[in-house]
Parts: sequence; C-alpha cells; structure tokens
Amino acid sequence: MDIATLGELEKKIGYVFKDNALLVRALTHSSYCNEQLINKTGDYERLEFLGDAVLEAVSSEFLFKRYPDKKEGELSKIRASMVCEPSLAFCARDLDLGVYVRLGKGEEKTGGRERDSIISDVMEAITGAIFLDGGFDKARDFIYRFILSDLENKQLFFDSKSNLQEYVAKNLKKEVEYKTVEETGEGNDKFFRSAVYVDGEVVAEGSGRSKKASQQEAAYNALIKIRSTDVS
Repeated sequence: MDIATLGELEKKIGYVFKDNALLVRALTHSSYCNEQLINKTGDYERLEFLGDAVLEAVSSEFLFKRYPDKKEGELSKIRASMVCEPSLAFCARDLDLGVYVRLGKGEEKTGGRERDSIISDVMEAITGAIFLDGGFDKARDFIYRFILSDLENKQLFFDSKSNLQEYVAKNLKKEVEYKTVEETGEGNDKFFRSAVYVDGEVVAEGSGRSKKASQQEAAYNALIKIRSTDVS
C-alpha cells in the first residue's frame, strides 16, 4: 500500500500515524496474509481485539456521563446498539474504509469490501492502531468523531424496525409488513431491495446486502417520512 493512499486515509480519519505499519496492519484481512504468505500476526485481528476493548471503555464513559439517570441495564442496551457490527459498519462506510482494505482474491470476488463483518472489524482495528500509536486520548478523539457523533439519528437507524413497529401499533393501530421486491447477485454478493407496508400500502423502500439490512433501511426511511409529514 503506497504512502499516498495511506495519507489519503489519514486525512479522512484526522490522525497521522508515526508508525505507518500499524495502519497497514489494521487494513489487512487474514485472506490477504494467507495468499501473500505473510505471518499471521500481519492481519488486523489482534488490533481488532484491542480496539474493541478501547471502544467499550470510551463508549461506556460517554454514556455514563450523558445519561446520569439511566440504570445499568439501559446503558448496556444503548452501548450494545452503538458498538454492534451493523453500527460500526455504518460508521465505516462514512469513511469509505472498504476501499482501503487489503483482501485476498477470493474475498474480493465475493464482495468482502462491503461486508459488514469485515469493515466493522477494520473500524475496531483502526481504533486499536491509533491507541497503540498515539495513546488513549487520540483513540477517544477518533471514537467521538466517527462513532459517537450524531447519536440520535444513528440510534433511530439501528432501532428503526422496532421503532416503526412501536409507532404504528401505538398511533395507527395497523399492521407493518416487509416484502422483498428485488434480489440480485449470487452467494455472498447478493443485493436486496425491500418495501415496508403499513395496512397494505407501501410507505418506503430500502436496500442492502441482506434482507435484514434492506428492511432496516426501509423502516428508517418510513420513520423519516412519518416525521416529516407528522402523520398521526
């Protein structure tokens, strides 16, 4: 990976590494190491482990201060939604991290650059790399800027299906239903488009690389539409 590409990513994440090798490792999937016969420690898995621990500590501190009246169970539930795989993948896509990941040819062909499980791991690995290179404060700055920012809208998105279900049941007394309207691709490279219906009428659509992801986006779009029109 050339210096210019690394510099481009460093500009996006707002942190310049003293040791570029840490950033390269954070972007390296095990499939790449296996194909290139690189030692196993050259992939991102150990950095991901470290980043996960740093992320949990920072997000716990953030929620503890932000919600002084919430109980432990409530805080745990919010934290789980913030640092789960879809959440981190959502944040990773804001940075276009998939573009920078070093993948083996097999993973490349099956859409690995867009797979939630991979890009969410890379998000954690970069957190771990920043922690090792610059310390806890720099890692916390990264987490605050790219994971804990715009929390209200992110929570609305992550909990969109349950939020929509609760809203419709409480205010409209009607049924919510999801239907897949398009399915393309094969194997791990599938793409879905789903529509959400309320009382038999289409309210919104969404897309994603799984039925669940496409339904989640459809529910989110429905909630945004309901909010903007103030349906009651």
